[in-house]
Amino acid sequence: MTYILVDTANMFFRARHVVRGSDIDTKIGMAYHIMFSAINKAYKDFNGSHVVFCLEGRSWRKDHYIPYKANRAVARDALTEAEQEEDRAFWQAFDDFKDFIDQKTNCTVLQHKQCEADDFIARWIQNHPDDEHVIISSDSDFYQLLSGTVTQYNGISNQHIKVDGIVNDKGKPVIDKKTKEQKQIGDPEYLLFEKCVRGDTSDNIFSAYPGVRKKGTKNKIGIQEAFADKDNKGFDWNNFMLQRWTDHEGVEHRVLEDYQRNRELIDLTAQPQPIKDALDKSIVEQVNKTPTGQVGIKFMKFCGKYDLQKISQNPTDHATYLNASYLP
Repeated sequence: MTYILVDTANMFFRARHVVRGSDIDTKIGMAYHIMFSAINKAYKDFNGSHVVFCLEGRSWRKDHYIPYKANRAVARDALTEAEQEEDRAFWQAFDDFKDFIDQKTNCTVLQHKQCEADDFIARWIQNHPDDEHVIISSDSDFYQLLSGTVTQYNGISNQHIKVDGIVNDKGKPVIDKKTKEQKQIGDPEYLLFEKCVRGDTSDNIFSAYPGVRKKGTKNKIGIQEAFADKDNKGFDWNNFMLQRWTDHEGVEHRVLEDYQRNRELIDLTAQPQPIKDALDKSIVEQVNKTPTGQVGIKFMKFCGKYDLQKISQNPTDHATYLNASYLP
C-alpha cells in the first residue's frame, strides 16, 4: 500500500501565498486548484492507494511549553483590516473543505483537539511500517521522517524530497546552484538532533545551547562531535550536554535539560504516551467509518460552489483518489 499523507493546512495556506494581487475569491479558487492538483499528481506519480488528510488541533505542546508558537499570535495581531478579512474568508473556505473531505469522500480525515497534523502523519507512518508513504507538505519538519519508504512531495515547488536527494517531478536531480551537485537534505537523524539543540524559531522553541558551533574547536565540543557520540554516551556527549549557560534574565540552564525539552517538542516520534494513545484512537475510529457513495457527483457540486472550472474538467481523476477507501 502507498499512503498519501496530506499536511492539509500547510498545503492550503501555502498555496494562498503563491497567488499575488488577485481578489479574495480568485485566491481561494487558486488555493483549491493547487491543493487538488498536488494531491492528484502525487496519487498518480507514486501509485497511491489511499489519501489521509491530517488536520490541526490545539497542540498539546502549548501545555508543556508556554512559548510554543506564541509568535504566531503576535503575527496575527499585526494584520491589517484587509488582511484580517482575507484571513477570515480563507478559514471559512478551509472549513468548507474539511467538511467536504470528511463527509463526502472516502479519504481518511484525522483531527484531534490536542494534536497537530505533524503528529498524525508521524503516527500513521509508525503504525504502517511495512507500507510506502508520501507526505504532501512544504514543511522541512518532516525531513526527520524520511527513509527508504517515506518520501516528501512539495506540491508548491513540485519537488520530490527523498532521503538520498531531491528530484523534480520528472525524476531528474535538482541541482544546488552553489555546489553544482544534487541537492541533499542530509542525514534525517542528524537534522533532528541539530534542531533539538538549536531550537526552532518558526515555532518559538528556544535553543538548548545558544551560540554552539556545528563543528567543535580545540576547547569546545560541537554538535557534530556530540551527535557522533550520542549512542556511546562517552566524553564528547557528556561534555556537550553538561555545559551550562545563563539567559538574559540571569537564569542558568543546563544543555541536557533544554535538549530533552526540545526533543519532546520537535521529535515527531517522542510524544507523551497519552498523546500517542489519543492519536491511535482517532486513527482507528476514522479508518473504520462507513464508506460513502456518489463521490464524483459530490466533488462536482463542491467544484461548482467555488467555480473550480479547470479542476472540474477532469472529475474522474480526482474522484478516483477521493473514492479510494482504507484497506488494512
